[in-house]
Amino acid sequence: MLIDSHCHLNYKGLVEDQAEVLGRARESGVRGFLNISTREREWADIVATAEREPDVWASIGIHPHEADAHADLGEGALLAAAAHPRVIGIGETGLDYYYDHSDRQVQQDLFRVHIRVARQTGLPLIVHTRDAEDDTTRIIEDEMGKGAFPALIHCFTASAPFAARMLELGLSISLSGIVTFKNAKNLQAIAASVPEDRLLVETDAPFLAPVPHRGKTCEPAFVADTCAFVASLRGTPCETLADTTGANFFRLFGKATL
Repeated sequence: MLIDSHCHLNYKGLVEDQAEVLGRARESGVRGFLNISTREREWADIVATAEREPDVWASIGIHPHEADAHADLGEGALLAAAAHPRVIGIGETGLDYYYDHSDRQVQQDLFRVHIRVARQTGLPLIVHTRDAEDDTTRIIEDEMGKGAFPALIHCFTASAPFAARMLELGLSISLSGIVTFKNAKNLQAIAASVPEDRLLVETDAPFLAPVPHRGKTCEPAFVADTCAFVASLRGTPCETLADTTGANFFRLFGKATL
């Protein structure tokens, strides 16, 4: 039950041949796809893909890079969009201080808006964090104190202490093709130790193609390579890890059905 828990099927590099991309992934054993939004103008197309493809689901959210352009986005717009039966997650949202494409305070404020919507809807929050561990931790801790909400850190590349704290707070961790890179030794150690029931895998396609596909446009089919690599790190058969991470996906994203 291999699931690509985070991909961008409507992005350039995939959308032009979306049917073929999905076909190749299905042939590789991928049973489901969470198609992630990053800005409001994408929502309709991403939901339409999920309406058309029974094994594709949609998320609704604003990437931190896009925060400045959505500074006035309120809970109402997210809540209305999240009510669609094919929308199963809130995000991706969070903080990105590496590029600083948006004002940090605006990023933080919009992150909290998404958290409130996740709390109200019960849909999992999909968190992007880069070079922002302290503020991400502070905000999640503060918001958890106001009421629990389901969440995961997608495309995890942060530190071991950050991973430990997120796990303590009840979050899950999703691994992308970055874990297969030669210089990702610290991440590989974290991947080997994440509790079995908190682990997911993803591609973040069309970005971050895993070994042995470096240099290519990443496709959801490549989640099989990431899963196999993580399984080897954990000393687990690939099929077992695929089933485990798939079960974790459906437990976290409870609105998803096949």
